[in-house]
Amino acid sequence: MEIDGSLLEGGGQILRTSVALSALTGRPAKIFNVRARRNPPGLRLQHLAAIKTVAMLTNAEVEGLEVGSLEINFNPKTIKGGGFSFDVGSAGSITLILQALAPVAAYAPSPIELEIVGETNTKWSPPIEYVREVLLPTLKRMGFEG
Repeated sequence: MEIDGSLLEGGGQILRTSVALSALTGRPAKIFNVRARRNPPGLRLQHLAAIKTVAMLTNAEVEGLEVGSLEINFNPKTIKGGGFSFDVGSAGSITLILQALAPVAAYAPSPIELEIVGETNTKWSPPIEYVREVLLPTLKRMGFEG
């Protein structure tokens, strides 16, 4: 599938969603015009972190994974369970990484245990309290344990 990253708000959300959907469907995705409506456009460190975490869960091959890149090719393999540790440091918000990671983790064939080290409350990101008090309880009612 090909996704124009300049659509709608033209920011990181279309990128995170596209990578997650690619992983879930097993279909390769070419995402171009990445963050075209942002200044500066292209991938930032926080986007690299989100893509790398989903790639790790799916053994994906990724091209264009560098700061400033306006295009990536994401080719996922099989979603796997197990224990994973991600240290994104100050590269970005844990909650934004979870936006890409949670849908994929929900369909793992075996349980996933995640340890994510990074920032929890940053500008332009949902706070970690939202994840704990709203998102996870809602997902739990749908059968997702998190």
